[in-house]
Amino acid sequence: METNIINQLQWRYATKKFDENKKLSPEKLSILKEAFNLTATSYGLQPVKMVVVSNPKTIQDLVPMSYNQAQIGTASHILVLCTETNVDTAFIKNYFDLVEKTRNTPRDVLSSFEEFLIDDFSEKTQEEKDIWGAKQTYLIMGNLLTVCAIEEIDACPIEGFVPKQYDEFLNFSEKGLQSVLVLAVGYRAEDDMFSEMKKVRRELEDMVIEIN
Repeated sequence: METNIINQLQWRYATKKFDENKKLSPEKLSILKEAFNLTATSYGLQPVKMVVVSNPKTIQDLVPMSYNQAQIGTASHILVLCTETNVDTAFIKNYFDLVEKTRNTPRDVLSSFEEFLIDDFSEKTQEEKDIWGAKQTYLIMGNLLTVCAIEEIDACPIEGFVPKQYDEFLNFSEKGLQSVLVLAVGYRAEDDMFSEMKKVRRELEDMVIEIN
């Protein structure tokens, strides 16, 4: 299994051109949705949403909002990783309601941690909450890229887009969301020259420090 995972990570690359005639099956898309939902987040709060864009017209409309990057326009699907804009007391209480229901844990066992989080987040500014939430989307992006590699789904992680334009176009403010990252997914085009390029990485000895 270990060798297989390394082989798949060697196989993946930031795809710059997708085959427009190849689309992700519902089964593959379902795997990505489940992987998104199973990704670890701070405190387990999941202050995130993933918006799946599949309509070809909508995808094309996103291209100019993404600095005209070709991989956006040729992708099978565009996954937009967003943060919740209102992580407040009610949000935290809803999380502990779910813990109580799912694990059948008495609320008095949970109350001290619940109160700690409520107090902690009540003291955070909106900017601090936004930064904290954005960090969760990067955790999710990393996990999705690994899952894509294992499932041989080509992908390109994208920071190069205009979040405010995405938010307005996709009506995110009405949903209490703000976009942070974009992941274009699909299958590589045969003429994407980047697929044949050697992966550029520093030597492992330069990247890993071992303390015995």
